[in-house]
Amino acid sequence: MPTILVVDDEPGLRLLYTAELEDEGYTVITAENCLEAATALENKKIDLVVLDIQLKQESGLDMLQKIVDKHSGLPVILCTAYNCYKDDFSSWLADAYIVKSSNLNELKAEIVRLLKT
Repeated sequence: MPTILVVDDEPGLRLLYTAELEDEGYTVITAENCLEAATALENKKIDLVVLDIQLKQESGLDMLQKIVDKHSGLPVILCTAYNCYKDDFSSWLADAYIVKSSNLNELKAEIVRLLKT
């Protein structure tokens, strides 16, 4: 099964995403910041990244740019609690953009769609 990297600084969300995505059969690796994410991207075979925009130490949008530069073609789903980032041009580098919710159906649907392409 594909491996998904979940990058979010909120431990509860990392746990929720891990449980839900593992139930779907995915292997999940988590990172709480951009440094951990970069290490995982260099050392593991990642098939898709779920990336929070609002990280404590560094912007998820900065991390998105690094992923695009170093891992071209790797699908990235941006997740945020705020809808305002859709108008930020740097967010357009992502393959999908979703607003966080306790209902992960939209996230799961985007993962399936992106992994099929």
